[in-house]
Amino acid sequence: MKQIAQHIKTGAMKVSDVPTPAIGSGMVLVKNYFSVISAGTEKTSVDSRKSSLLQRAKSQPEEVRKVIDEVKKNGLTRTYKRIMGKLDSYAGLGYSTAGVVVAVEESVHDLEIGDRVACAGAEYAFHSDLVAVPRNLVARIPDGVSTESAAYTTIASIALQGVRQTEPLLGETIVVIGLGLLGQFTVQFLKANGCKVIGVDLDPLAVQMAIRSGADAALHRHDDPVVSVVQSMSGGYGADAVIITAGTSSNDPIDLAGKITRERGRVVIVGAASMNIPRGPYYMKEIDIRISRSYGPGRYDKHYEEEGLDYPIGYVRWTENRNMQAYLQLLAQGRINTDVLTTHRFGVDEALEAYALIEGEKTEPYVGIVLAYDDMDAEALKSLAQDASIPAAPVISPRRSSLSIGFVGAGSFASGYLLPHLKAMDDVTLECVCNRSGLTGADMRGKFGFRRSSTNPADVLSDEVIGTVFIATRHGQHAPFAYEALRHGKHVFVEKPLALNEEELAPIESLLLTHPELTGKVQLMVGYNRRFAPLVMDMQTFFAEYREPAVVHYYVNAGFLPKDHWTQHPTDGGGRIIGEVCHFVDTIQFLTGALPQRISAESIASENDAVTNFDSVNITMRMTDGSIGIITYVANGDSSIPKERITMSCGNATAVMDNFQTLTLARDGKQNRKKGDGDKGHHNEVVAFMNAIRKKSNPVIPLESILATSRATYRILEALNRKEVVAL
Repeated sequence: MKQIAQHIKTGAMKVSDVPTPAIGSGMVLVKNYFSVISAGTEKTSVDSRKSSLLQRAKSQPEEVRKVIDEVKKNGLTRTYKRIMGKLDSYAGLGYSTAGVVVAVEESVHDLEIGDRVACAGAEYAFHSDLVAVPRNLVARIPDGVSTESAAYTTIASIALQGVRQTEPLLGETIVVIGLGLLGQFTVQFLKANGCKVIGVDLDPLAVQMAIRSGADAALHRHDDPVVSVVQSMSGGYGADAVIITAGTSSNDPIDLAGKITRERGRVVIVGAASMNIPRGPYYMKEIDIRISRSYGPGRYDKHYEEEGLDYPIGYVRWTENRNMQAYLQLLAQGRINTDVLTTHRFGVDEALEAYALIEGEKTEPYVGIVLAYDDMDAEALKSLAQDASIPAAPVISPRRSSLSIGFVGAGSFASGYLLPHLKAMDDVTLECVCNRSGLTGADMRGKFGFRRSSTNPADVLSDEVIGTVFIATRHGQHAPFAYEALRHGKHVFVEKPLALNEEELAPIESLLLTHPELTGKVQLMVGYNRRFAPLVMDMQTFFAEYREPAVVHYYVNAGFLPKDHWTQHPTDGGGRIIGEVCHFVDTIQFLTGALPQRISAESIASENDAVTNFDSVNITMRMTDGSIGIITYVANGDSSIPKERITMSCGNATAVMDNFQTLTLARDGKQNRKKGDGDKGHHNEVVAFMNAIRKKSNPVIPLESILATSRATYRILEALNRKEVVAL
């Protein structure tokens, strides 16, 4: 299928051929027939990516500060690789489309294949032949409404939310500053609400279009006496409200709004306009300043947008989805007219011409720009709706090759820390990369030389040729994907954690221990890279001759994560103990050569504490050889302090490793210092895993240790919640 894409680093644009997107839980797959370019928002995005890295840094000082903090924690090399990997990729464009549902995930009950729908979401409703969209970002199109008009739904809903924030009353005089696409819709919504509307803009075409949209007056900002006209049309009082839909770095819109708004009037900011509020007029008139956030309540709320949790209508009347429905109903009633707004139509193959228009390469006036997509034949649509089932018993293909690699999950971590090491191996074949985003998958295919890309995990997990699978998805998919790959007789490298709970872990354990065709024949590796870090391996070697208990203290200055971060989600990420502390549990096992036996844990009081979310904890593990492992994991430290430190004492000797940069080894009153480069072991772990496959040797990390690490994290949570010592 075709999708409009832009290279993040260079800004180069293309119509890319990508796989069909996969539909996750609570989603529908939609065949787009139209999408609308949001000229203001997309021009800003396109311009930003075409600017130099220095220009971007100057315009985004907050992002620069984040990078500096990351360098302090993770080192320059690792941070540079992550950022360059992210920049050297393509991003999708668009967020307002309309088409027909061609597949429905089983948890969605109120939409059917064949329904016409409008779709929203900057991460979902791309300029693309097919889009996979969560239920709450989809609205059914009423009969009689054209699919092209419905493609404006998201953009129109942004304007509608701005009107709702204004709380207009019948007969009020309201000024709209900025008569682009948002401004034109705002004019039409206000007229439908019974208001007297005055439009203001710098563009003569936009001023003329506002009259066709129903404005009572439309004025050129510099050529017309805006202040006096507003005074005259409002009976000398000034506008009851001003809605700023302009996107500009100029402070003129907010200055003008202060001059023309009546005493105790409202100013609502919808567009990306400067907000340097002049105190005089706003203070003297006691003007109410309001911000409108995108297309309504629910926007940026992952529970609403991704998980489909709605807000009760009795408490939140107008959510983003209900705003979408309201716009579509107004279309059905003939109270909104998009025909006056559409100035250009392009086929998807001509999309680059559309962007040349908004970039100013073509000197034509424009407002509404519509992209149209080719139809699909009935057989192609039918195949998209089919859902192949996979049997539960082990299925091993004799055709599989251990050095034929499949990847499920192709985000920045995989592209930065796993794939480069595999690409460097001459005897390895990168067969298939699978990612939810077809654009990202296609990008990884080209960048690393995969033979093919897909959005269907089964294309990797049950493929007859692929013999080794790497899983680098979000945590909640690790266990089911690992189980499927193992069941098909494939070697598996899965990023940590292996499983979020005992219910996910047990089937994997049973599969590997009770099936002779798998036991001892497939490699299972979890991405516990710290044990492969050069300085950690040097530390382990330093104490290798000792056969007595040790004390190991692993201090982690983790930093705070917001509650709504995906890693904190109970089914998506599992929380920080399961998702990250597992690293340190494994490292202590590696250093002591022993397994956890019993665990105690304490957490400081935190608003973020829940059943799975603990930010700052101290964990003590009694190991089977009598060693003590202590993990201090804090979210309340200063970011200038390095992220990780390990101190180990045993046999009257001590070793201290600081953030994979230095290792101090002390024995008999003498110290030896080794320097590192921040290497956390990603290269070494991939090499060790692949060598074990080549040599058909024992697993790099014993299965007993892998299972113990997972179970230790579950017991840590149990100890924190029960506030008592827990045995493994």
